[in-house]
Amino acid sequence: MRKALTIAGSDSGGGAGIQADLKTFLALGVYGGSVVTAVTAQDTRGVRTVHVVPETVVAAQLDAVLDDIAWDAVKTGMLGTAGVVRVVADRLRERPGLPVVVDPVLVSKSGHALLEPAAREVLARELLPLALVVTPNAHEASALAGFPVQSEDDARRAARVIHGMGARAVVVKGGHLTAPDDRGRDDCVDLLFDGERYLEYRGRRYPTKNLHGTGCTFASAIAAGLARGLAVVEAVALARAFVDAAIARADSLGVGHGHGPVDHEAGGRSRRVRSLLRGKP
Repeated sequence: MRKALTIAGSDSGGGAGIQADLKTFLALGVYGGSVVTAVTAQDTRGVRTVHVVPETVVAAQLDAVLDDIAWDAVKTGMLGTAGVVRVVADRLRERPGLPVVVDPVLVSKSGHALLEPAAREVLARELLPLALVVTPNAHEASALAGFPVQSEDDARRAARVIHGMGARAVVVKGGHLTAPDDRGRDDCVDLLFDGERYLEYRGRRYPTKNLHGTGCTFASAIAAGLARGLAVVEAVALARAFVDAAIARADSLGVGHGHGPVDHEAGGRSRRVRSLLRGKP
């Protein structure tokens, strides 16, 4: 069985972080392992407090799972501090052939900071050059590229700048962008840049508030696709199809009183997802 490792924070509400990653891995037929970088007290209404796991404990977790298990892909999420970013980068640098998906988590949907400002430069300098794929949303792309990302043209510029930091492929997620198509519909457009070409992944916007964990789910679905042998372009298509199906069924879960999670099981049942994985081990 293919195996993927998530290095991220814990969401006590179960909708994002390592909980969302592990649900995504399972739904896509991948064995999941985890390295916990932070413990958050949060629910569907927001983050109440964050405890960052000490660097020595993060390092010990990484050493344990990397020494024992042959991973097929790694996904990083919330890392919290510059020290934790350095620890993760140091360990991953020792395994240059391992596909790494970096979700540069900066703030929660409720506005709680999940990466200290001093760590952003370290992430850009030390972790992004190790990434096969990096998946910023518009706010994260703005912080990394150094200018506001509000349109598809901005996303193209930002993707090129972030690619120049060393990531081999950049997906600027379109959930926070307004991008009417040629028929006047406000579609959601994820933009992939691999250093040579731009590819657009268009889909509908769903009228729901239950979008908690979509960024984590998207990045971990890419990692699962890479673990199962998909190329980057195919893995991003898989992630988009998985998240679309998971959002479409999110309202039926009825979890919490705020912004609820998406339905990871529904993502795994999607015909499009199953089609993209057909014939993959």
